[in-house]
Amino acid sequence: MVAGAADAAERTAATPRVDAVAALVATGLGAGYAPVAPGTAGSLVGLALYWPLSHLGAGAQLAALAVLFTVGVLSSTRLARNVGRKDPGLVVVDEIAGMWTSLIFVPFTPLTALLAFLAFRAMDVTKPWPARQLEALPGGWGIMCDDMMAGVYANLLVHLALRAWA
Repeated sequence: MVAGAADAAERTAATPRVDAVAALVATGLGAGYAPVAPGTAGSLVGLALYWPLSHLGAGAQLAALAVLFTVGVLSSTRLARNVGRKDPGLVVVDEIAGMWTSLIFVPFTPLTALLAFLAFRAMDVTKPWPARQLEALPGGWGIMCDDMMAGVYANLLVHLALRAWA
């Protein structure tokens, strides 16, 4: 077999594995398959996955968020292309990253976790400017960036609530 043909055969054989990993990541370990409110299910997964990160310093949390965002763009782009939809509802890695964004730089307690969850879900559903406009970005960029913006708004709301109650 010619070297180029062998490389092509290896890539073809690897494609189903890459697709499976992309689907696992993009669906938030399967949360995106929830029959009702997959975005809420993905947000809950994000909250659970953030809990161990809450004990790390801000730099480590930001690094983890950057990695999640990058992997999220790649996996959601691939899954969206595979299912033939711009932003399929089963993709919830964006909700996971948005939840992490809503919690970063916030002291992690049951109250702040609840506030961040509620604020993020509200911002994700309403998509205030420019979140809705970010959906127009191509591929996984649009899938991820609107939820990151919703997470920023939620984070600000949590900080405002903490200041109001302090």
